[in-house]
Amino acid sequence: MRIQLSDHFTYKRLLRFTLPSIAMMIFTSIYSVVDGLFISQLAGKTAFAAINLVWPIFVIISSIGYMIGTGGTAIVGKTLGEGNRKEADAYFSMLVYIVLLLGVVLGVIGWFVVRPLSRILGAEGQMLSDCVLYGRVLLVALPFFLLQFAIQSFFITAEKPKLGLLVTVVGGVLNMVLDALFIAGFGWGLFGAAFATALSQTIATTTALLYFASKNDSLLHLGKTRFYKKIFFKACANGSSEMVMNIASSVVTILFNYQLLRMIGEDGIAAYGVLMYVGFIFSAIFCGYAMGTAPVVSYQYGAENHTELKNLFRKSMVITLIVGISMIMISELSAAALSDFFVGYDKDLFELTVHALRIFASSFLFTGFNIFGSSFFTALNDGLVSAVISFLRTFVFAVGSVIVLPIIMGINGFWFAIPAAETAALMVTACFLYGNRNKYYYL
Repeated sequence: MRIQLSDHFTYKRLLRFTLPSIAMMIFTSIYSVVDGLFISQLAGKTAFAAINLVWPIFVIISSIGYMIGTGGTAIVGKTLGEGNRKEADAYFSMLVYIVLLLGVVLGVIGWFVVRPLSRILGAEGQMLSDCVLYGRVLLVALPFFLLQFAIQSFFITAEKPKLGLLVTVVGGVLNMVLDALFIAGFGWGLFGAAFATALSQTIATTTALLYFASKNDSLLHLGKTRFYKKIFFKACANGSSEMVMNIASSVVTILFNYQLLRMIGEDGIAAYGVLMYVGFIFSAIFCGYAMGTAPVVSYQYGAENHTELKNLFRKSMVITLIVGISMIMISELSAAALSDFFVGYDKDLFELTVHALRIFASSFLFTGFNIFGSSFFTALNDGLVSAVISFLRTFVFAVGSVIVLPIIMGINGFWFAIPAAETAALMVTACFLYGNRNKYYYL
């Protein structure tokens, strides 16, 4: 039975509705993880360190698509809740076209700046060449990457989360197949990994575009539109927290890589890369859940259904707690297996990674609450509060931790930095949720 945004959500219905978006985010994170796995095993730790060094630059650029998608979803969902489907289609279409245009412009700019940026980050010699090669191939497909970040949320708003999942799964599986073909089969190395990711992403996103442009039974359709200046800037404002989150986390990753390269060398970047890959997948669960619930929250907010808002909020808190505890247990038990999966070929690197991962895993208890809190306020069209939470969590607290803790604790300070930042951010998130309870009526 089709689940609608206007439904009352039990735990079962809520999990059924959000599961496709969770899976979709997991498969999205696989794009980079698969590349990292193949490169680490077949090209060695220098190439592996290179893609981890350049990837944050790409995420910073792509975060623009994420900003427009999440911010636009809040507006489109609220518009649907108010009963204005024609306007919702027009807003949706405008935002999609703008994302594609921005992808072209930023891709051209990125092509020229990836080399000097990689050099600034500390890459030299073969690592610098690898950074430029990997980065430029991905930049060719940047319009599709940006739109992939944006359109995921719109699938959920269109009441087609399973279709969004299918498109993403096809892209993820295609990426893995092409990685095996290009890297292991053709021996194309780093170029093959980048080309596999770019091609699979282009095919998946083009499929999504064709669906929304054709006749379908979803709530959203791609068609003629015009530039709605107020709506565009409001979407950017609403989604600024998600953009801040992605940019800030990437800046923190760059800072981590720079410090680790200086203090430990390539092993430090490689170990941190494994932490990030595990973090990508586990955080994707929280992000997918937040993405799945956001359109429902926006719809019920637009419909002024305060009872259902309370229901969604309370159930989400329980689900987030249970998932967070489960993640810590899984991480602690599988740290050795996960580390061996990526860097088992190097004993010293393997031992460093296992130790780091077991410390880093404690952050998962708090990460989910912070991600949901920020997304919840975005869905309520309160971009300012959402942005403050994201900025403090992913930048202020994280930067402070990575600068201060290594001075106090040595190398272990790097691995404790993210758990410390998430703990501090949780206090801020809790304060905002409690302080705005009477404004939005979710408690």
